[in-house]
Amino acid sequence: MDVDAVTSRYDGEVLENGDRTQDPWEGVDAAALARAVRAQAARPVAGIDDMASYLAAQVSDASHREVIGPLLDGQGAGGVVVRAGTVLASWGDPTRAEMAFSATKSVLSLVAGIAYDDGALRLDEPVSKTVDLPEFDTPHGRAITWRHLLDQTSQWEGELWSKPTWVDAQSTREGTESAGGPPGAGWAYNDVRVNLTALALTVLLRRPLPDVLRERVMAPTGASDGWSWHGYDHAVIALDGAEVPVVSGGAHWGGGLWISALDLARIGRLCLRDGRWGGRQVVSRRWIEELWTPCPVKPEYGLSWWLNDHGTVWPRAPRTGRCARGNGGNHLLWVDPARDLVIASRWGSEVERLLAEVSSAVRPCAPQPGRRPG
Repeated sequence: MDVDAVTSRYDGEVLENGDRTQDPWEGVDAAALARAVRAQAARPVAGIDDMASYLAAQVSDASHREVIGPLLDGQGAGGVVVRAGTVLASWGDPTRAEMAFSATKSVLSLVAGIAYDDGALRLDEPVSKTVDLPEFDTPHGRAITWRHLLDQTSQWEGELWSKPTWVDAQSTREGTESAGGPPGAGWAYNDVRVNLTALALTVLLRRPLPDVLRERVMAPTGASDGWSWHGYDHAVIALDGAEVPVVSGGAHWGGGLWISALDLARIGRLCLRDGRWGGRQVVSRRWIEELWTPCPVKPEYGLSWWLNDHGTVWPRAPRTGRCARGNGGNHLLWVDPARDLVIASRWGSEVERLLAEVSSAVRPCAPQPGRRPG
C-alpha cells in the first residue's frame, strides 16, 4: 500500500448539512490529522484475506466453534474522519463493505430504538409482554426486560441456532456475571444472548430487521445500497405465514452487518446529532440518551454502546467519546459530541493510537445553545 495516498475523492464530501454552524476545519491541526490517518493506513490487521482462517484463530470457544453464517474476506485498512458532517480525511477505500463484527450490536440497538419510538417497545417492560417465544416463557425469562437484553444483563441461559450461551468464551473473559442470578444482577458479553435480542425484535416488528434499518435509518441518512446484514444459515422463523430470516448481532460464528466506513460514519453522525439528520428527527433524542446511559453493573457500557466516560474503554482517548466496536477494536465507530467528531476505522490495528492522535488534532467545539454537552 502507498501509505502517502491518504487523501481521496471523498475528502471534503458533506455527509450531513443540517444545522451546521461551524467550519469543519476550525480548530483542526490539518498536518497532525494527516499524519494520524497516514499512520493508521500503514497498520493493517494481518490475515484477513482468508476470513475463515482468521476467524478460526480468533475464536477461543472450547466447543461449538463451527462457523454457521457467511463470511467476507477483508481487504485492508480503511476509514474516514468526519467533523461537522464533512469528511476531513479518508484512507483505504471508505466505500468498501467489510464485516462489522460486534459493532453490529450497536446498530441492532438503533433498530430497537425504532420500535421504542413507535411505541412497540418499553425498555423496562418484560419482553414476554409483547413477544411470544419459549425463551421468555420460564420464571427467569419472564423477568427479562428489553433493557436487560440491550445492556447484556439478561443472564439468560439456553441455546439458540445450535449455539448454547455457555460456550461463548467472551462471557467469562470480561464479565461480571452472577451464575444463576436474576436479570440485571450481572453483565456478560455474550453473542448468543445478543442473537436472542435480534430474534425478539424480529418477532416484535414482524419484519426482517435489515428492512427496518434500511427504511428507517439508512435511507433517511443517504446511505449507499452496498451494506447488508446477515444471519446464520438456518436462522429462519415463521411469521404470519411467511419464512423470515433472523440476523445475528455479531460475527462470532459468521454473519452480522457488512458495511462501509462511510455508511458507518453516517450512523455515527446520526447518533452524535441526537438522532437528527438534515433537519429531520430520524431516531428520538430520548433513545440516543438511553443508548448512552451507563449500565448499573457495567458503567462503561450503555445499550450496546461502549462509553469512555471514565477512560476505561480507551484510556488514551477523550472521556467524551462513545463507540461501537468489533473484533477487539479492529472495527470501530467512534463518536465524540464534544468535538463534533466521528471516526470509522476498519481493519486497522492500534486503533487507540488513532483515536488519541486524531482527537489531539481536533480541538473541542465551543458549547452550542440548546445542545446537551458531550
